[in-house]
Formats: sequence, structure tokens, C-alpha cells
Amino acid sequence: MFKNTYFFLVSIALFGLISCKNTAPKNKEIVLSINSNRLKITKPIVIGANQTEAYLPLLQNKKVAVVANQTSVIFKTDNTYTHLVDSLQRLQINLVKVFAPEHGFRGQADAGAHVANGIDITTGLPLISLYGKNKKPTSDQLKDIDIVVFDIQDVGVRFYTYISTLHYVMEACAEAGISVIVLDRPNPNGNYIDGAVLEPPFKSFVGMHPVPLVYGMSIGEYAQMINGENWLPNGIKCNLKVIPLKNYTHKSVYNLPIRPSPNLPNAQAVNLYPSLALFEGTTVSCGRGTEMQFQLFGAPFLPKDTYTFSFLPQPNFGAKYPKFKGELSYGLDLRKVNKLNKLNLEWLITAYADTNKKDSFFNSFFTKLAGTKKLQEQIEAGLSQVTIKKSWQNGLDKFKIVRAKYLIYD
Repeated sequence: MFKNTYFFLVSIALFGLISCKNTAPKNKEIVLSINSNRLKITKPIVIGANQTEAYLPLLQNKKVAVVANQTSVIFKTDNTYTHLVDSLQRLQINLVKVFAPEHGFRGQADAGAHVANGIDITTGLPLISLYGKNKKPTSDQLKDIDIVVFDIQDVGVRFYTYISTLHYVMEACAEAGISVIVLDRPNPNGNYIDGAVLEPPFKSFVGMHPVPLVYGMSIGEYAQMINGENWLPNGIKCNLKVIPLKNYTHKSVYNLPIRPSPNLPNAQAVNLYPSLALFEGTTVSCGRGTEMQFQLFGAPFLPKDTYTFSFLPQPNFGAKYPKFKGELSYGLDLRKVNKLNKLNLEWLITAYADTNKKDSFFNSFFTKLAGTKKLQEQIEAGLSQVTIKKSWQNGLDKFKIVRAKYLIYD
């Protein structure tokens, strides 16, 4: 028997860390720590795609389609991964076709760029684009399908279009009597809820549902809400099954191992995206055409004595035609800003106040992103962030009641 309990626990912790050092993949580490003489074990998050035992039996002897992109992977224990489509083929699942969202199956298309149909070179499978004119699978595209697997990494922001693709897939499958399996993945912005709730007149592909800008749900939970709140037309319901995450809560920290779209290259960009993407509806750049996308903002017309950081947008991966291409722009470098747990409107409010081009600062896209006309009016009227956020509170309180019905995780 060990009389020194502390020494005993430390020894176990050290042994565990050493033995797990070279086997646990990123975001899946087993963390051992001493806290008040207790051994605290944080179990690894297990994504839905990794739980093949839960969904492979459902795919046997079925004609299967997959909605996927570059994030649709199964992780291995050696820090590597295989694409879900490749894995299902090796497991002799009868894959018939792949549906691709915005940015395409391999995640290389610019935001808003048309994604063409084609054949995937690696697998030989037909690729059907769900971005462009054909955002909803047609009956012809689904006629030879028994079941659809949806597996895409989301970032938990209303105007990030993967949840709109999810809606249209569920709608089309409900109409065709086809089941949908959602392989759940963590929401890297799942620990808070903020922003105005979308108002019905401003519904679009960058905002289809009456939810806040940041809604604090996994994509599996969100799928359940689409069904449960009767957001599919004519009261139809999708035959939906969610393969839930293991060892996940909405407070879990999860850094995406694969960029979810070309202009979200790292955890800082993903975290700042809900706040900075509102600049997409203005004449200010949020870093497209640099290697610091969604980690800065600026424009040639912002006063350089106030905004001392400068950058020069040029065409690059994910931005063939960046805003202010080849023009020196002045702004703020936010790469070292502490992690946000709420929306930050101060950057937007200040940039508007500092510009001498107020009449042209906002464009029509801003209202679609904000989900309301009020935010632009409030900023133009000089209201503070505190005052603006108070105007959201009633909508947020009502949404939280709705959200609670569909939560799978604490």
C-alpha cells in the first residue's frame, strides 16, 4: 500500500501520459491531471463517423449516397485519417453517388463560387453539386438511393451554409421517403448563443431558420430541430437518425483538424468568424486574399494613423477575386486576440464610425447575414454594443427554450 496518496496519483498520471503520448490523435488526447487529490480523466471525443458499429448495419444491402466534403473523415489512432467515402467503399458499402456542398467535395472552391457536377477521380463516383442552382437534390438524383449519410463539419454559425444544405437534403429525402443518417461532429463555437434571431422576411440560403447568429448546437442537434419545429414544408418529416458524439459537451474545446472551408485556416479564424463575417456585408475586408483570413479587418480608406496594421490582398487559395485586390489596406490584426465567448460588434461599430464613406459602407448582403434590418439601423444611429445586444435578449430567451428540446449533450 502507498501511504503517500499524492505520490501514487502522480505516478499513475505520468505513466498514463507516457503510454498515450504516441497513440492518441489530435483533439482526442486522454488528459490526466491531479486536482484535490483526485485523478481526473478526460475521455477522448469520439465523432459519429468513427462509430462504424452504430451505422454500418444500417447501410448493409442498401444503395447509399453521402453528403460530404474534405472534413468527412474517420480518425485513426496514429494522427492520420481516411475519408469516409474511401472507408465505406473498402467496407463494401454500395455507394452510388456523393453530394457536395458549398466549396465542393474536396473543399477547394471559393465562397459563393459555382460548384460543378462531375466524377470524383479517386473513387470514380458521380459528384452532384448542392451549391449553385441545384441546392436541393432532385427526385431524379435520389431515385436510385435507399439512404443518405450526411457528414460535414459545421462551425455553428447561421450563415455558414452547411446547415442550409442539411435542410434541403432532409426536405428532399422526406419527400422521396428516403432515410437520412447524420454523423455528428463537435461545434467549435458550441459554447455560447448570441446574435439577433433571423426574421422571416430575411430568409435566404445564408439564413433559413429563426435562430440566432450563433446557436450553440451540434449539426446533429440542429437536424433534430429542423424536424421537430416543422421547418420542412407542408409539415413533412424526415426519417432521421443521428449518430451522436461520445464524451462531448457544449463546453468541450475542439480545434478542427481540417479546415472546414478554404478561408477558415485555423482555430483563431473559426473563433472570430461569427464576429468578422459581418464585414462581408460591408466595404471592409476581413482578410480574404491573405493568409490571415478572418483574423483581421481593414480597407484602403480606413485612417492609417488609427489603423496602423496594413495588408495587401492578392488572389490565393479560396479567393480568386479578393476585395481590394492589390490595394494596400489598413486595419487591425486580431491574430492574438483572446478567444471569444460572445459576438464582438465593437470592431464593426468602430470601423463604421471611422470611415468617411458611411453612405456606401453597408451593402444588401449585410441584412441577409444579420438576419434583420435593425442591426444596420442601430449601427448607423450610433447605438452601443450593449444597447444593441439588449434588443436581442427577448428573441434569445425564446430560442433557448426551443433549443433545449433537441439537445443531445449538456
